[in-house]
Amino acid sequence: MYIKNLQLINFRNYDELNISLNSGVNVFIGDNAQGKTNILEAIYYSSIAKSQRTSRDKELINWNKDEAYVKAYISKERLDKNIEIKIFKDGKKGIRINSIKINKIQELIGVFNVVLFSPEDLKIVKESPSYRRKFIDIELCKLNSKYYYSLVQYNKVLNERNSLLKKWNENIESIIDIYDSQLSRFGSFIIKERLKYLNLLNEKGKAIHKEITSAIEDISFKYITSIKDFDNIEKNLNELLKKNLKGDMEKRTTSHGPHRDDFLISINGIDTRSYGSQGQQRTSVLTIKFSSLEIIKEQTGEYPVLLLDDVLSELDLSRQKYILNSINNVQTIVTCTGIENIKNYISENAKIFTVHGGNIIKEYTLKEF
Repeated sequence: MYIKNLQLINFRNYDELNISLNSGVNVFIGDNAQGKTNILEAIYYSSIAKSQRTSRDKELINWNKDEAYVKAYISKERLDKNIEIKIFKDGKKGIRINSIKINKIQELIGVFNVVLFSPEDLKIVKESPSYRRKFIDIELCKLNSKYYYSLVQYNKVLNERNSLLKKWNENIESIIDIYDSQLSRFGSFIIKERLKYLNLLNEKGKAIHKEITSAIEDISFKYITSIKDFDNIEKNLNELLKKNLKGDMEKRTTSHGPHRDDFLISINGIDTRSYGSQGQQRTSVLTIKFSSLEIIKEQTGEYPVLLLDDVLSELDLSRQKYILNSINNVQTIVTCTGIENIKNYISENAKIFTVHGGNIIKEYTLKEF
């Protein structure tokens, strides 16, 4: 799977862009704030119709325009896909796949997969559980449309239950059982799929991490939840909701369920978030991202597109070499301020784009450099 062509109109600082990419390495170079990351954002957006940088779609539209347009032509082993998304200032969007309009985001997710690695991803290791939940939810949505549906339904029921808790009275007490039953059903599926994914992350991640660290470190991932009986998750979750109803009424929020869960990242048995060095934390993210590549390949039969947003400068030479030596079969799109440090590790056919002020001012291959 790879992007053949990307077209933008009024997206961020691009009035108009139309570029062809090769199936290997593509490098966008230029000073900061020129539009390099905006290209990666557009590619990411064409994958899941969400930005990695903002939750407000209208911010993607050029400031003096009413709408933006993203078109990505994707080459796949079975059937090529042409993805078009129009973004409107009122928050709405229109999506077409091969010129056919789709009505649900669920129909887009999984059509075109990407793995994004940016400096912000360090938050997966260092910050609150919400970042780790967001990571695992996005990865599972790419692989399983039922997971996306269950997650949407779970969050809908959760919001309705929390609304009930905020205006609690005896007349609605009987209704809470209905919400508990639905939360348990959707929540148990979410937890089961997350457990399966972490098993895959352990399987792929251990080997990758050992290779990166020359077998000095062992990484592991463990799901953290209030569920005790993994053989009867739905029943166990329903019991927890009922048992903690009084506390939920007082706090006016639901205290148990996958929306509260987390996963622990350990290196040599030590919690990386609390006690890992910055180098170990960065390597953990690198392991997670490259494990995601392999999991998607294993599950779908094709590698996703790898997006590297100014991360090479954040890593030491050995980790840079690992990345650049591991992308032979993966279309990789890199942003950086220059190619001096990487030109010896990429193919001479790698395509280079110089970006300035929302324009591609130069385009050439590495052998022409």
